[in-house]
Amino acid sequence: MSRLVDLIGYVGILLHGLVIVSQSMALGGMLFLVLLARPFAGLLGPVVGRTAAIAAWSAVALVGVEAINLGLQTAVLVSTVDLSVGNVLSADFAVAGITKAVAAGALALLLWGGAAAPWLLVAGGVELAAATLTTHAAARLADNALLLGVEALHQLGAAIWIGGIPCFVMALARLHDGGALRLVGARFSRLSMAGVAAILASGVTMSVFYIGSWAGLYGTAYGVMVGAKIGMFTMLLALGLGNFLVTERLRRDPATPVLRLRRFAEVEIGIGFTVFFAAASLTSVPPAVDLTTNRATWHEIVARDLSPRLPTLVSPDHARLGIPALQAQLDAEARARAAEPRAAFVEGSGELPPRNADDIAWSEYNHHWAGLFVLAIGLLALLNQAGLRWARHWPLVFLGLSAFLFLRSDPEIWPLGDIGVFASLRDPEVVQHRLFALLPLLFGVFEWCVRTARLRSRAAAQVFPLVCAGGGALLLTHNHTIANVKDALLIEFTHTPLALASIVAGWARWLEIRLPAGRGAKLAGWVWPCCFAAIGLMLVFYREA
Repeated sequence: MSRLVDLIGYVGILLHGLVIVSQSMALGGMLFLVLLARPFAGLLGPVVGRTAAIAAWSAVALVGVEAINLGLQTAVLVSTVDLSVGNVLSADFAVAGITKAVAAGALALLLWGGAAAPWLLVAGGVELAAATLTTHAAARLADNALLLGVEALHQLGAAIWIGGIPCFVMALARLHDGGALRLVGARFSRLSMAGVAAILASGVTMSVFYIGSWAGLYGTAYGVMVGAKIGMFTMLLALGLGNFLVTERLRRDPATPVLRLRRFAEVEIGIGFTVFFAAASLTSVPPAVDLTTNRATWHEIVARDLSPRLPTLVSPDHARLGIPALQAQLDAEARARAAEPRAAFVEGSGELPPRNADDIAWSEYNHHWAGLFVLAIGLLALLNQAGLRWARHWPLVFLGLSAFLFLRSDPEIWPLGDIGVFASLRDPEVVQHRLFALLPLLFGVFEWCVRTARLRSRAAAQVFPLVCAGGGALLLTHNHTIANVKDALLIEFTHTPLALASIVAGWARWLEIRLPAGRGAKLAGWVWPCCFAAIGLMLVFYREA
């Protein structure tokens, strides 16, 4: 149970992200069915049944993920607080979660049973209302009703647009008649515009109430994460504009190819789901207006994160780091008393590890050398894109990066430290670091096999962009066990651009693979190596002090 307590914060963010994804797909699929597929069933044919299936199974997924999330929260509260299971399940958050799961289950049954639109809308409305009661708005003491309405509008807009795109992609793949494609493109374009309008209106309103000022936007973790969401929302708007132009051509000429429309929509799904995980991460931090002290000032951000300094390429001595140095001191004191020495730090104890100037230098060294690895990858990939055949072996650099991260990310862990690998997994930050060390290994093996034609399947080629985009999404949810809120924010300020660049790189590579040969695919092929080079430079000049 102690491991569950230590990991619940990070696992809770991931589960909440899955809840938002499944909720948006269930509601978005239901609305796609009610507002588009059923009214034109005679023309759309099999799209109706497939839409209902997508929405129903998404609702089932929502029931499952919500049950797991609620079960974990209940287990942690029962084990750490003197509360019974009944007391926990009667709390507001638990009642809202149970209501959400019941409404989602009812929605799935109604969809499978072919229920009329009013019943579907009622079930979806109850699910949306229950989901709204789990947001920041439910805990606000002022303007509670207004913020609850705005949160509901925000989630509804996301469901209409992002949640409906999987059904839209399915429809494009299954329809071959020009008239049907034109109808689906035009109708979903209008639905998407309504969703975008809802997101914009509610997003601006929530920014006013939850952030309150420009200082709150750049000086708090909440504001930085909202900034990341704005950046990804801008990407989605650009993709949506590209799709709108295709649908307009399709309206004039039913013979217009829709493959680019499908590929852009696939990327919209990926980035949209990443936005959902960013939104889930926001629930783990207080709104910016509530953090009135210990904010980072613009001068501090510029001085530390935006002022280049030569990289540190010489590692500090491991023995001088916080944990080894404290352990040596405790061992000496124990010998003097002829007593049993105690551990300087116990992984998963809930306490923060000791940290000194050498720990900061160690971390900067790690980031700077990792940056050189990534910069080399980006430059070699650009040379390969320019036609140099020998540079196609650039993915092998990822193997060196993976080994470097495994050894250096957590110096208190084996093989450098005394804490065992399994014991270290009680710390969510260590778990994240191990995941980040594994991702480059997957990058390297699969992409090298693809580049050297050892693997020729399309699925193998798609591992690189999916892992790259997934790594960016994980980095957005990454948290640091640092006691100083301001220091944690300053690190977050540097990690967020890295995550966004990784997301752009992954989906640009996806488009290079998936788009038909032409100018679009070629442009995407140049974008992602440039993103890697930019990531490398950001890491080379990374600072923590």
